[in-house]
Amino acid sequence: LCCQCGIPIPPNPANMCVGCLRAQVDITEGIPKQGTLHFCKQCERYLQPPGTWIPCTLESRELLALCLKKMKASLSKVRLIDAGFIWTEPHSKRLKLKLTVQKEVINGAVLQQVFVVEYIVQSQMCEDCHRIEAKDFWKAVVQVRQKTLHKKTFYYLEQLILKHRLHQNTLRIKEIHDGLDFYYSSKQHAQKMVDFLQCTVPSRSKSSQRLISHDIHSNVYNYKSTFSVEIVPICKDSVVCLSPKLAQSLGNMSQICVCIRVTSTIHLIDPSTLQIAEIDGNTYWRHPFNSLFQPKQLEEFIIMDINRVQEKKKGAGAGARSNKHTLAEAWVQKTSELNTDHQYFCCTHLGHILNPGDLVLGFDLANCNLNDEFANKMNPHNIPDVVLIKKSYDRTKRQRRRNWKLKELERDREGMNMDDERQYQDFLEDLEEDEAIRKNVNIYRNADVPVESDTDEDDPPRISLAEMLEDLHISEDATGGEGANMMT
Repeated sequence: LCCQCGIPIPPNPANMCVGCLRAQVDITEGIPKQGTLHFCKQCERYLQPPGTWIPCTLESRELLALCLKKMKASLSKVRLIDAGFIWTEPHSKRLKLKLTVQKEVINGAVLQQVFVVEYIVQSQMCEDCHRIEAKDFWKAVVQVRQKTLHKKTFYYLEQLILKHRLHQNTLRIKEIHDGLDFYYSSKQHAQKMVDFLQCTVPSRSKSSQRLISHDIHSNVYNYKSTFSVEIVPICKDSVVCLSPKLAQSLGNMSQICVCIRVTSTIHLIDPSTLQIAEIDGNTYWRHPFNSLFQPKQLEEFIIMDINRVQEKKKGAGAGARSNKHTLAEAWVQKTSELNTDHQYFCCTHLGHILNPGDLVLGFDLANCNLNDEFANKMNPHNIPDVVLIKKSYDRTKRQRRRNWKLKELERDREGMNMDDERQYQDFLEDLEEDEAIRKNVNIYRNADVPVESDTDEDDPPRISLAEMLEDLHISEDATGGEGANMMT
């Protein structure tokens, strides 16, 4: 018989029934039934004392471990058998844990008990988000500059940063007239960005630091670091004049070359022989050269006659030739001089896309005033009259048919003027025309623009649907990311 209430029971060391044993002994005594969790709304992380913030989704193992760690000291006297969440409304700021514990009580009898612990989720901004909100609290800045009027290289660089998610650690991105400033909370993040820039675009960098404060007792120094990155001032479609020494080292190229793309190196092509060369950042800074023209100086020509050159004999020590271009000799005339008989003869690397009657953009070297140290020393017979750059298409038609889009970095800017908009459209057209650059960029399908199946014979280059990504929009819950969807 139970020694308390007298009902018959199976024998046990305490000689009590379960009801009386629970009335006499509470094994959950000393274990708190309520607690508090701190949650940062900005980055959706929970505070793990003393100062670590960890990302957890609702009803996840990580969040369960975080809740149990807050009770670790009080659970040391009992044996934890089971723990799990009880469903609560995701926006209620309440988390309920159902715990099952065991403990040895009177005379070796083991008692098992189930109880509920409720946690209140309180909002608290973490230190990282504090710095981001302050916008002026930074410890390192990366200043990226390019001394050109065209921003094609920066638009390409922006897409690379987005693709590799290097903008996630930035406190702030500020756009100025000739570059971008990236602000960071630690020097390590800034150094990582500098290393990435040196691997993706031809550039050089230097660093400096300024002492902000110094604690003489603990010997702690607080510095602000500045990294200055200068990108080579050569963009796609630039016409350049190489030094004789550099042209000779690249396989006896012509000094007048066209830049066909800028990646981690500068890709040059000789329009008179199709000879190609790549110049990295170190080579450029040893033998610097400038662009002969600005993009605004492009003039429109019309192809009067064109003859493709099948084979041209290689010179002594000549380097590799491009297989993607076709050498051609053309007679062109400016569209502004159609009422005259003035025509120009030139060699071009665009023989694979040009036909008589086509419009093409190029630079007029015959009637311009070249102010370049290498070009002024060249033999006038070696300077071509016209350098053709790219075929001209109807821009309005291309914009209307463009069924894709790019993402942009969130940055502080004064506002885009008409010149910036024109340069951005030039960059989008370059993506359509150059498959090599396109491979390094995330291109997203624009569902607002219908797909047109009809193609004209003189259709501008377009990006296929197979190269596009679907632009996904995942709605995240305010207290736990995508994991909250399983609870609704």
